[in-house]
Amino acid sequence: MAFNNSASSLVILDFETTGLSPNMGDRAIEIGAVRIENSEVTESFSQLMDPGFRISGFIEDYTGISNQMLNGMPTCAQVMNEFADFIEGSNLVAHNASFDKRFLDAELNQISRSYSGEFSCSMLLARRIYQSAPTHKLGDLIKYKNISADGGFHRALFDSQMTAKLWITMLDDIKNDYGLTDIEFSLVKKLVKTPKKSVHDVLSNWK
Repeated sequence: MAFNNSASSLVILDFETTGLSPNMGDRAIEIGAVRIENSEVTESFSQLMDPGFRISGFIEDYTGISNQMLNGMPTCAQVMNEFADFIEGSNLVAHNASFDKRFLDAELNQISRSYSGEFSCSMLLARRIYQSAPTHKLGDLIKYKNISADGGFHRALFDSQMTAKLWITMLDDIKNDYGLTDIEFSLVKKLVKTPKKSVHDVLSNWK
């Protein structure tokens, strides 16, 4: 598969998990992802997975995913093996990507799989592009940009779909404000590491 380095063609993903840290034994319980090509959603991936132990009442309430729902689902290894195939050859984005990357890396490590794409964060990009937003939580940014949302947050596919809408909106705003015809993933990677006060200069001088 040819590698596409445009920021408008990649995979946006979201995990629901048993807790905050794979280093503490937490596992993934749901993966949701959408593929965008030229800023259009072309494919999705959504699957619950059995972590091999009961999840807490807090996680059941937070995600709406119950132990009963996970009973009989495929194992993390089965699902993540399929997901590794899905993301092959694509760059990756998540909202608060450091969290999702930790779980993606940990789950793929368990089955000796990896990925060739680079990872970036829609939350860090939003902090630089929408500096006047009241917060940079996904739900608040969706409201801030008046993006239509019909569903419940904290389910993996819905969150990845909403992140995709936000991502496409951010790219469009950057293109419109700075006269860019396409945005390379390398520009996004640069922006998320740029101090807020310097973002305008980076975009103004980008060719």
